[in-house]
Amino acid sequence: MTTTTKNDKALKPAKAPRGGRSGAAPGEKAGLSQGQIVRKRFLGNTAAIVSLVLFVLILVLAYTAGGFFGIPGWWKYTHNQVNDLINGGAPTLRLFPFSLGDHPFGQDRLGRDTFAQTMRGVQISVAVMFIIGIVGGAIGVVIGAAAGYFRGWVEAVLMRLTDIVIIIPLIILAAVLGQLAGTRVSAGVPPYVLGLLVGAAVWTGLARLVRAEFLSLREREFVDAARIAGASSARIIFKHILPNAVGVIIVSVTLSMSSAILLETSLSYIGMGVKAPDVSLGSLISQNQEAFSTRPWLFWWPGIFIVAICLCVNFIGDGLRDAFDPRQKKFNARRAKDAPVQAPVQMPPGPGQPTDA
Repeated sequence: MTTTTKNDKALKPAKAPRGGRSGAAPGEKAGLSQGQIVRKRFLGNTAAIVSLVLFVLILVLAYTAGGFFGIPGWWKYTHNQVNDLINGGAPTLRLFPFSLGDHPFGQDRLGRDTFAQTMRGVQISVAVMFIIGIVGGAIGVVIGAAAGYFRGWVEAVLMRLTDIVIIIPLIILAAVLGQLAGTRVSAGVPPYVLGLLVGAAVWTGLARLVRAEFLSLREREFVDAARIAGASSARIIFKHILPNAVGVIIVSVTLSMSSAILLETSLSYIGMGVKAPDVSLGSLISQNQEAFSTRPWLFWWPGIFIVAICLCVNFIGDGLRDAFDPRQKKFNARRAKDAPVQAPVQMPPGPGQPTDA
């Protein structure tokens, strides 16, 4: 039979507070990994979830209606198919009672179906947006990581290169790159080549953010431990430091994608982006700007989809930022109103001051 002494009791670990781990943030349960915490915070952001669902629905509609990779879609017209004008090209979409008709978004002056053109424009614009985000993100991460980790002359050279690229207006740099590529291709710049070229010009902001993160993380204890263990610089960068900076990278890349689709739209609008026989949302607006007063539906639908995609991507990026940054706290007006008001702390009177009886 054993007896419990006072020393044994002192050696026992203290019990964690009920309902969560010691030191955990309010509302976070014990035993959750970092990924689970991020996912829980993101799923709790209503605006981000609604935007994500809407963005997925737009993609499903565009790719199933117009088809992709040679697979035909369910819509009976293609974006470059010329048809007979019906009712002067006016939209046949009716809400009460609901009916799509033959041309729900109307037709242009040549009889091409605007719905098919808009869906094709969404496909091209979103694909270019993702390519710009991936290429720009990859270049920015490599340059920022190298500058922040190696410091010295490597940082000086890379940051001066970044400063040179930053001072050039982005729209001008992207237009020049697109025009140079277009002179070598008879039909203009292919959409995916345009994404690669523009992505090579939008990495500067992410490079500076990644450099700042690496400057902070390279001084942590786990990096020193990896160096002592004999890990190479590449292993330290990609295995130890980069996973701790992934939150900043994901948020920055996501928010840059909304700017990327606006940049692609601007290039196509001024004739230096996607050109015939392909279409994008920007080129559709450029082609139909003269018909704004006579056939405004040709201008409305591409514009509506541009605004919807940009808002969805922005709200998704805001949700990811709030999920990855634990300092971001949602303001709850009801909780703030119901919180008890603390009484002001009264300081004791100093020497020589009268005290209240």
